[in-house]
Amino acid sequence: MTRINAPKHLPSVDRLVSMPAVQELVRDHGTALVTRCAQGILEQARQSLLAGEPTDMAALVQSLSDEPERVLRPSLRPVYNLTGTVLHTNLGRASLPQSAIQAMVEVARGASNVEFDLDAGKRGDRHRHAEALLCQLTGAEGALVVNNNAAAVLLTLNSLARRKEVPVSRGELIEIGGAFRMPDIMARAGCKLVDVGTTNRTHDADFEAAIGPGTALLMKVHTSNFEIQGFAKSVSEQSLATIAQAHDLPFVTELDSGTLIDLDPYDLPHETTVTEALKSGADLITFSGDKLLGGPQAGLIVGRRDVIGRRKRNPMTRAMRPDKLTLAALQAVLRLYTNPERLVEELPTLRLLPRAPTEIEHMAMRLVIPVQQ
Repeated sequence: MTRINAPKHLPSVDRLVSMPAVQELVRDHGTALVTRCAQGILEQARQSLLAGEPTDMAALVQSLSDEPERVLRPSLRPVYNLTGTVLHTNLGRASLPQSAIQAMVEVARGASNVEFDLDAGKRGDRHRHAEALLCQLTGAEGALVVNNNAAAVLLTLNSLARRKEVPVSRGELIEIGGAFRMPDIMARAGCKLVDVGTTNRTHDADFEAAIGPGTALLMKVHTSNFEIQGFAKSVSEQSLATIAQAHDLPFVTELDSGTLIDLDPYDLPHETTVTEALKSGADLITFSGDKLLGGPQAGLIVGRRDVIGRRKRNPMTRAMRPDKLTLAALQAVLRLYTNPERLVEELPTLRLLPRAPTEIEHMAMRLVIPVQQ
């Protein structure tokens, strides 16, 4: 095969694509894709020749034969999570149970009643698919599902506090993964943050002093993976609820993971459940669907029916609404919670989190032995 030593000796795109060895690629992948790949291969060859690295026609054809598969290879694909972090944001967080996967497949394969009321025979509300179960499991009067918890917070603040003030403890003005900053979310929602207390200590009196004619609501934010220890104090949900009620203000709690069950029996650190937050006096609670809940990515809002109704009427709700696959998976996961005794068997998140160190060590050794061989 004749060596190609200079860019001027490279074949044209048309000549390369028309070669018999390349025509099979054209049949498999189409002219347009193979042509784009040929352009890329020739440009790479041109740069290599300028760097003093010769090539030949066989090498060009071989490079081109591999290119369509490389271009079409899915960028999103399964991996092994060996990090030790069960709910790893970079690796997709919660693994779905088989029932949720099957539910997604069923609604994906054809038409579904995502926004059609089969009983009434007319257009329905997509949010109803999860609302009844969320209310049953938490004791809330109403519920709304959006595409993630950041959206749930944004929608809540925009609906209740636009152009008004929202006092939040300075110790809860967090930033979590992906540059999610609570002050930025509040600004985008159109409300004014009122910084209350100090970094390590916030008292009831600080909130009382911050309330004025422009106050829209009181808010408590879960600090996620951030914790202040030592000489620290925060205002409890019960106290904030009492203060809010005294001033006729809504009280909103952002629970982040938002577990639906008590984690103590599983030897896991205690997290305030959604039901506990409601009983503490919260009017509205936002939390994630793909963390401790063990479901798909979603933002869940539960609470008073009248307050939830205002969220549904906000035009932003449509921009944040979940698709049919998310709703199908979420409904399947919520159904598992109706039988808590079988959750460990059915829900991967709850099965993986409380594993004993000996079980984890045994799994690690199963992986190490093949590598050593």
